[in-house]
Amino acid sequence: MVGKLSGQARALRARQWFDAFTLVLAVVFISVAWPTLHLTHKVPAAAAPFIAGFAAFPVLLLRVNPLLGWAVSAGSALLIALAVPNQPGNTIPFQVVHILALFALVFAVAVRAPIRMVGVVWVATSLLFATAMAKTGDSFAEAGFGWPLAITGLVVFGLLIRWVAVSRQALLKSEEETELERARRAILEEKARIARDLHDVVAHHMSMVVVQAQTAPYRISGLSADARAEFESIGTGARAALNEIRGMLGVLRSDGQLPEHAPQPSAADVPGLLEGALRAGVPITWTVEDGLDAVPDTTGLALYRIVQESLANASRHAPGAAVRVRIACGSELTLEVDNDRSVAVRPGEPSPTSGSGIAGMQTRAAAVGGVLTAGPRPDGGFQVRAQLPVTLAPHATLAATN
Repeated sequence: MVGKLSGQARALRARQWFDAFTLVLAVVFISVAWPTLHLTHKVPAAAAPFIAGFAAFPVLLLRVNPLLGWAVSAGSALLIALAVPNQPGNTIPFQVVHILALFALVFAVAVRAPIRMVGVVWVATSLLFATAMAKTGDSFAEAGFGWPLAITGLVVFGLLIRWVAVSRQALLKSEEETELERARRAILEEKARIARDLHDVVAHHMSMVVVQAQTAPYRISGLSADARAEFESIGTGARAALNEIRGMLGVLRSDGQLPEHAPQPSAADVPGLLEGALRAGVPITWTVEDGLDAVPDTTGLALYRIVQESLANASRHAPGAAVRVRIACGSELTLEVDNDRSVAVRPGEPSPTSGSGIAGMQTRAAAVGGVLTAGPRPDGGFQVRAQLPVTLAPHATLAATN
């Protein structure tokens, strides 16, 4: 969105500069055409500013409506050629300023007007110059074919510029659509990964329910027949639910790994993750308060993945920068990951990654009912801050799996 607004601001400034240019151009043209009109044409002094104005002022429509500007300029040129006599020795039916303005408008029409109108303007302007210049006394071959050929070249050049501009706009639009599709696909992949992780967590607990229900008659003595039947019913229902979950989530697993063979990390594994990053050469320091063992598995999994992605982003986009991690356990779980500016001697381009970055971390946090913010710090570094609930709300789990 910021890039789009910046592009619109640049386009607005470009239009303003072009309007200022056309205004200056019109002033220059009228300043030349009016004082010199009596040298080329026999006109009353009172009519001179109007005839000079028809030669100069249509260029003001170069951006707003070049087709209308061309019609005014070409029509007035034809009237001047037919009705205004030349001074002795002048063989051109209208002023040089008028020719320059008409050429500029023809070029603008070729760049911006509908294609069918470009053909009309090309033919009409070529006929205007061929017939008007043929009355100057020069050879018809020179006057009849030279000017139309020049106009044809001008129109072709304008069409080439038009084609380049249209191609560039199409390329930018395609790149924007590709970027949006890439972001959307990354979010979907992260949601699928969250669903798989949640499946593994839930499957573990449900498996424990099945085991407890099946072994209860052997572990607890004196159970009545009704109690044994109740435990058997619990085990049967848990097994059915577990099979349904495995069936639904199986299509999301593309790594060929069975759910029961994919143990998921928890909050207690975060210190090991930080130690591994330190051994890998990341200049990292951390402060982790006690209490991670009591964090629910789903929240702990989200915490682990957010820390993992934050460290990866810091290493990728700020190589060599110091990283500080703080995890506080209270009424809610608070995570802060800060990194300084890159201290790499020669920063390289970001390495390709299959993750979804900040958007994926925000999805992780939202899946357990938490919030995550990420952005640059005033000193030039970057911070990721997440607040995750210690007690997972039921609706959060449901939203994450949908």
